[in-house]
Amino acid sequence: MRFRWRARLKGGPLMLAVILILLWTSAADTVKKRRGPKWWRIARISDPSNLISNHIKSNSLSDHYLDPAIHRILRKKQRRLVRENPGVLVAIAKGTRSAVHECKHQFRNRRWNCDPAPFNRSKELFGKIVSRACRETAFLYALTSAAVIHTVTRACTEGTIDSCNCDYRAKGPSGLDWEWGGCSDNIEFGHKFSRLFVDAGENRRDPRFPVNLHNNEVGRLHVKDQMRKECKCHGMSGSCTVKTCWWRLPYFRRVSDALKDRFDGASRVLLKNAGNARAPNDRRRNRRRKNRKKKKKKYYKLLKPYNQDHKPPTKKDLVYLEDSPDFCVRNRKLGIRGTSGRECNKTSIGVDGCDLMCCGREFHTRVVEVQERCSCTFQWCCEVKCKTCKYMKTIHICS
Repeated sequence: MRFRWRARLKGGPLMLAVILILLWTSAADTVKKRRGPKWWRIARISDPSNLISNHIKSNSLSDHYLDPAIHRILRKKQRRLVRENPGVLVAIAKGTRSAVHECKHQFRNRRWNCDPAPFNRSKELFGKIVSRACRETAFLYALTSAAVIHTVTRACTEGTIDSCNCDYRAKGPSGLDWEWGGCSDNIEFGHKFSRLFVDAGENRRDPRFPVNLHNNEVGRLHVKDQMRKECKCHGMSGSCTVKTCWWRLPYFRRVSDALKDRFDGASRVLLKNAGNARAPNDRRRNRRRKNRKKKKKKYYKLLKPYNQDHKPPTKKDLVYLEDSPDFCVRNRKLGIRGTSGRECNKTSIGVDGCDLMCCGREFHTRVVEVQERCSCTFQWCCEVKCKTCKYMKTIHICS
């Protein structure tokens, strides 16, 4: 029986090899589709610049003038936007770095603390967690998109981007004792640029494409809707007879706090299936031309709640397609380090408490010596001197 079985497979090694190659290539394509946007890696570039050399022989700039490290991580449309807006690349790099900082701050007391595992060799900025369409990935997309619109808009006001400046247009009627004026932050330019640049990094063939674009827009809307009004008084002898007001960007910490609240209430969704019979080509083209702008801004209408009893997500809600992985145990495939060795709060009943942080496992107590600056005094001029205080602190570590 064994001999007959081998005889049957004797002519099929080539077919088996072909099947294995096809499976390997399909798996590689799937992994490639599930990676995060490449432009996130700008945060790892120490000194981003638009051009390799300051000497330009012609007025037209081509792709080879871009830094090779930047050229590899940007798509063609993104490279064009960078060339047309000199100085914007530095703002994007600042935005991605601030997104990393805010992500670590918001999740510092949770099982997933936005810190890639040390054994993670992936080039991804936030690790391999972006391969899963979970709520953590939704937060990352919204946060990075919000960071880009925030830093680009700020750079316009500071005059570091050649193609934009302050927004001097008055918005809304003036009040009784104040009027619009001054240098308002150009949120319209920041929103337009962020939408073109960030959304260009998405792969349209990826099934997660509508979800990613929706979460990108969520981040931008939270920045735009939290614009605040600032005023300056004018008058004789310090009186405030007239005030000049302008629009100012919100603090990015407030934006990340709002996105963190949306993360806690994120909605699991499914993609809607059109299911309608296709119209003729000419009719479909005309319909696309009329509704092209509307469809770009209404990707949340392509999503339906996973649970039919829940309300559909709004344009400000974060959405995801699958549940989050278990962050309790170390997982090399997803780049999760687990909660073993993490510090927890014994007296807390929240997510930072030892019961939840340690996932029901035991924890051990340790007394360590902590050094902090204390008794700081200001000395003329202009120095602050502090002492170093030592004290014993009790900490709890998950086993």
